[in-house]
Amino acid sequence: MPTPLTDPLVSVVVPVFNEEATLRVLIGRVVAQPWRKEIIVVDDGSTDGSAAVLAALADELPDLRALRLPQNQGKGAALRAGFAAARGELIAIQDADLEYDPADLGLLLGPLCDGRADVCYGSRFLGGPHRVLNFHHYVANRGLTLLNNLFTNLNLTDMETCYKVFRREVLDQISLREDRFGFEPEFTAEVAAAGFKVYEVPISYSGRDYDEGKKIGWRDGVRALQVILASGVRTRLLPRARRSLGRG
Repeated sequence: MPTPLTDPLVSVVVPVFNEEATLRVLIGRVVAQPWRKEIIVVDDGSTDGSAAVLAALADELPDLRALRLPQNQGKGAALRAGFAAARGELIAIQDADLEYDPADLGLLLGPLCDGRADVCYGSRFLGGPHRVLNFHHYVANRGLTLLNNLFTNLNLTDMETCYKVFRREVLDQISLREDRFGFEPEFTAEVAAAGFKVYEVPISYSGRDYDEGKKIGWRDGVRALQVILASGVRTRLLPRARRSLGRG
């Protein structure tokens, strides 16, 4: 059973790539949350004005640390850099594009603080309010989640969600290598293989379309599928085969 936590420090890791228009508003909403926090923003080689906005925010906010990758490497690479710098007992992932409301992060902290969970996902498909968008995206998300569930034996509704909050010791027992959006299925497969307790809670979602700057594309979906299959073989099928050979 996970140990309950009282007033933990939450490290909010924010990967950023060309989010000049939303970055200041997003950070303001994170700062407004009532729990103890540090904010680690990782600029993933932005080519717009994100770096200048981030430099100004770092001067204004003592609890914000700004990191910059020399070139764009992808969300997974930016998150690994942020995780390495995190000092909190809990680590939260927050995108910078305003699709997710930082006020919902408090919902994810509950199962972690009271000892029910090691990892908590915020699901866009458990009944929270959401903007009505592309049906094909919805089908792709649900399909990837279903396939990942088959390999991990979890019953998640939203594996691809940005909102994942977890105890920092989780990082000591998993291996993360994916540089782009393959981070999502990789993280889930690793958490499941390590046997961590996982919860889901409903969140709101205000998704963007591609005209508004959405970055994930069909190639990322293909890569997610590859990661699910590879992770399933590595964390589930191979260990079972080894156990069967050992019994023989």
